[in-house]
Amino acid sequence: MNVVKESVTIGDKTIQFETGKMAKQASGSVVVSVGNSMVLCTAVGAKSARPGMDFLPLTCEYKEKAYAAGKIPGSFFRREGRPSSAEILVCRLMDRPARPLFPSSWRNETQLIANVISYDPEHATDVLAMLGSSAALHLSDVPWEGPYAAVRVGRVDGKFIAFPSTSELANSEIDMVVAATNDAIVMVEGSMEETSEEVIIDALEFAHGIAKQIVKGLESLREKAGKAKMAFEVVETDEALVAAVFKEATPLIEKAYAIREKHARYDALSEAKSEVVASLCAEGGTYEGRDDEVSDAVAKAKKSFARKSTIASSKRIDGRDYDEIRNISCEVGILPSAHGSALFTRGETQALAVATVGTKYDEMRMDTLAGDASKTFYLHYNFPPFCTGEAKMIRSTSRREIGHGNLAERSVGAIMPAHSDFPYTTRIVSEVLESNGSSSMASVCGGSLALMDAGIPSKAAVAGIAMGLMKEGDDYAILSDILGDEDHLGDMDFKVTGTKDGICALQMDIKLKGLPREIMERALAQAKAGRIHILDKMSEALSEPRKELSDNAPRIVSFKVNPEKIRDIIGPGGKTIRGIIEQTGAQVDIDDSGTVSIASSDQKSLTQARDLVEGLTREPEAGVFYKGIIKSIVDFGAFVEVLPGQEGLLHISEIAPERIKNVSDVLSEGDQVIVKCLAVERNGKIKLSRKEALDVAPDNVENFVA
Repeated sequence: MNVVKESVTIGDKTIQFETGKMAKQASGSVVVSVGNSMVLCTAVGAKSARPGMDFLPLTCEYKEKAYAAGKIPGSFFRREGRPSSAEILVCRLMDRPARPLFPSSWRNETQLIANVISYDPEHATDVLAMLGSSAALHLSDVPWEGPYAAVRVGRVDGKFIAFPSTSELANSEIDMVVAATNDAIVMVEGSMEETSEEVIIDALEFAHGIAKQIVKGLESLREKAGKAKMAFEVVETDEALVAAVFKEATPLIEKAYAIREKHARYDALSEAKSEVVASLCAEGGTYEGRDDEVSDAVAKAKKSFARKSTIASSKRIDGRDYDEIRNISCEVGILPSAHGSALFTRGETQALAVATVGTKYDEMRMDTLAGDASKTFYLHYNFPPFCTGEAKMIRSTSRREIGHGNLAERSVGAIMPAHSDFPYTTRIVSEVLESNGSSSMASVCGGSLALMDAGIPSKAAVAGIAMGLMKEGDDYAILSDILGDEDHLGDMDFKVTGTKDGICALQMDIKLKGLPREIMERALAQAKAGRIHILDKMSEALSEPRKELSDNAPRIVSFKVNPEKIRDIIGPGGKTIRGIIEQTGAQVDIDDSGTVSIASSDQKSLTQARDLVEGLTREPEAGVFYKGIIKSIVDFGAFVEVLPGQEGLLHISEIAPERIKNVSDVLSEGDQVIVKCLAVERNGKIKLSRKEALDVAPDNVENFVA
């Protein structure tokens, strides 16, 4: 067994890579670790291409094994099942920086698998999965133009931290994952707390510097244990065919791209391709039987024309200027039964966002390696096929929907009120009704408006914008509010969300090898201007949260009780609290600290439940008059229940002004009696007086303070 190790120290963290011990039959296998967190990453490439494959068949899987944290899965079958949303998000992080680095002709089935085999709560495993996947691919025989390194960046007290621990991240204004090769940043994913554009650029440069150190370590690892890369068929370009296609297709493509409406433009482009293929591949023609090659060349011609035309004319496919935002329409309160709703339309992209307010029982509960967790705010994003004019099977939520929903959730979550100030659970659903460019950003804008429409006291409005870049030589164009075509044809796709004060979330995929700071600064400045424009449009529909929570939403009251009284509220086997819920119809919840939360959409029900709970937890006070019930009579007095479950002694001398011989001459068990609390002693004993209350407390009042 030839075990090879390589380590890279970044600050006080040491990242260790080990190969040659585990999973040796994989094309590449690496265990990457920081602290006690360990992830086993493997890369396997098929030895031959799949017939008829016209795209890169790459699959990425990430699995958190319960044993890694000393746990047994909580499912019925007691084994790991389908990936959770959190695991799917890591799969996407593994895929996005790796995919662009494969040769364009590579068509062999390729799979990256990352298994968390040891879990340390202080060291996150998502970035380790990215690092391990990069290392495994680099060591393997799979042709690949990596490696890249992944770096998590935090910022605490104005200082950047690489690979911040969970404790450090809790105090950080930035949580950003950056993937970079030695030459360039290739992917960014992050959340911020209204951070400035200048700080973001500094963070990216900081991350790239760290990434270069790790890449150096990965290159050293390959020198020690790397395999020779396998040969594969490289598709040679027939320059004569491409030239012929460009000559015939370009006029048709130019005419098609002059059409502003998406589907009409797509139809015209499709007709142009069919016409070129029919012309050049006709029976007896120069390229007979080479339909696929001609079709591929038409796609290249489309890309070439769109890019060169955009840069040369300073006008885009749909005729807009580089920084021009499509027409925006915002409507709120359009669903009468929903708590909050908004319809956000930008060009040919439209999202219906709906906010629903719930209680503690509506929290999203998650079983994670760190233990059971819950979320009081979450956003779900749906992308049905009709939104792009297609008819397809609707199956389970796609990885794309989970990824786009997570970006929107992090963006809107940044402006949610603290749970201590707003003790509700909030769910937003974004239904994408039309799509032609960044439906996730439309979901951010619609989600923010829906929150305000529901009367949820969000800190500020948040908006998102999708930006693009086309670069030819030294010339380039930065594009605001990109179309779907511009996303596909461009060199960079990045989405920026934020308030008027700063950035809340950032997602970036870069295809270029190197991006100067000047371009990044210009791109983020242009994105900010676009974001402010969108926020202004949103404010025309609704400029601030409504003053009151929606009438359809439940109300919650929270208050503290003595923790020793929790058992009195719950009762034996939960009998008491269930009785309150059944009697009032309100939801009642109490935690170990003694915080009681009562929720109901009916104010009468809410008040009734609160009175019952407070009645169970009130303690007698000296000087207060109570209407109590005689529970038992003894020779020296009577025991009176003045509050639920709490009895005090009414001594025979305190029953009447005159001296009485027998208690039963005046009182009987079950009688209601007005008494005054004389004292509550340290041992909890309560002393009562009836004679001091005879002329004071009205019969119809529970208690009366003198």
